[in-house]
Amino acid sequence: MPRILLIRHGENDYVKTGKFAGRIPGVHLNERGQLEAGEIANGLKDVPISAIYSSPLERAIETAKPLAKVKRLKVRISDGLLETDIGEWKGMEVKKARNLPLWKVVQNSPSRFRFPGGESFQEEQTRLVTAMEKIIDSHKSDEWVAIFSHADPIKLIIAFYLGMPLDHFQSLACGPGSLSILNVDKNGAALIGLNLKPPYHFPSHKKKKI
Repeated sequence: MPRILLIRHGENDYVKTGKFAGRIPGVHLNERGQLEAGEIANGLKDVPISAIYSSPLERAIETAKPLAKVKRLKVRISDGLLETDIGEWKGMEVKKARNLPLWKVVQNSPSRFRFPGGESFQEEQTRLVTAMEKIIDSHKSDEWVAIFSHADPIKLIIAFYLGMPLDHFQSLACGPGSLSILNVDKNGAALIGLNLKPPYHFPSHKKKKI
């Protein structure tokens, strides 16, 4: 099974101003987010990545493109990697959401929560894992695969492969422009890195001269 690089998109103005973007179209990286995308590409330029996948939302694709250019790879779009469908919470300020009675459920019992007019975390995790399994089955054990997505999706993916209860996934950290690394095989999975920022410290992948 391949080594999976899970990368959250860079900063955008919704992140900067503390609002939920959800699946609102036309949310692009801001200046800092573009810088983060370039730093990710530079930090991974020597890693033998064989494929790049992305959520179809603009901010994820824009974060993936610099790496795709460096590695001369196509960004493969996977609808299964989409951001959470937060329904009526789209565009809401995070501080306003924190004052809602439902916020305690989101944080403490997410397995029992459904966004008003949106999806539940259980449904989301199933969607994400279905997409991940298709990707994993498409690549060999020695391949490195980069996947660009969003905060909660990445945390839900990691929680599933580590066997964490769904109610604990919010304890994982996943900042804008961060990298988390999973080794997945038939016997299980191992988290190699969480919420990493460049420069990364990977073993050298350059061929040694004889």
